[in-house]
Amino acid sequence: MVRIVSLLASATEIVCALDRGHLLVGRSHECDNPAWVRTLPSCSQPAFDVSGSSGEIDAEVGRRIRAGEPLYRIDADLIRELHPDVIFAQEHCEVCAVTPGDMQRDGACIPGARIVSLSPGSLSGVFDSIVQVADALDISGTGRELVSHEKSRLDRLRNCTRRFARPTVVVLEWVDPFFSLGNWGPELVDIAGGELLLGNPDRHSVAIPAECLRAADPEFLIVAPCGFDLDRACQELAVLRHHPWWEQLRAVRAGKVVFADGNLFFNRSGMTLVDTAEIVAEILHRTADANSRWRWLSDVRL
Repeated sequence: MVRIVSLLASATEIVCALDRGHLLVGRSHECDNPAWVRTLPSCSQPAFDVSGSSGEIDAEVGRRIRAGEPLYRIDADLIRELHPDVIFAQEHCEVCAVTPGDMQRDGACIPGARIVSLSPGSLSGVFDSIVQVADALDISGTGRELVSHEKSRLDRLRNCTRRFARPTVVVLEWVDPFFSLGNWGPELVDIAGGELLLGNPDRHSVAIPAECLRAADPEFLIVAPCGFDLDRACQELAVLRHHPWWEQLRAVRAGKVVFADGNLFFNRSGMTLVDTAEIVAEILHRTADANSRWRWLSDVRL
């Protein structure tokens, strides 16, 4: 029986969606969906305190990258004890999750274990990753069936949102400094029936001057910081309020600012992508009330 260590949250989701979750023997510190995977041994951890403010986190990440210091620590001894046949990692972004380079640095490239590195930068890239995981587990047909199912869900949503007007929206993946939505995110907003401003389709999210948000002045603003759950995302309101023009934004005045679970939905290239598009559609077209996945500005209490 194949033994899997997944050092990438999205890969863990894909393995479980392929009905191979029982093969997982280890995970990363970020793997949390489905919830039961938290019972698996955690083989990685952040290399620094990530409980600080978004500005402090960004500054420390930048310092570490410039200094060549690690962002993650990998427990190579634990991985050896787990005797994996396959290890999933990613090479799309050195900041977001464990990379093969991190594994090599920490001596976690275990002899006999196949390292499968995913690199999704677009919606099609995410679907390719599902097939790549399935291929690694010798269930290629199951992978193609899963991709077809997810594409059908997106097609149904696209057909549903066509009857609505397309409001303008900005999605922030970080708040201090501002990072606008990139990678596969702009495609999801388009499917959800929104007109994305300041987006970076098929490219990494990049820092933008705060004045860009003021100039764009979208009808809707969605705040979904990378790695932050809903409660943590809501704390970023305090940072946003420091901008003297915050209250003047059209979205703020109209009560159309939303805080969302960026960690589970907006920043992860796994099995929640369709859910993300559905969330955006709920927000932009008022088809559902706020819930455990997102919250209106008026409901945020600091």
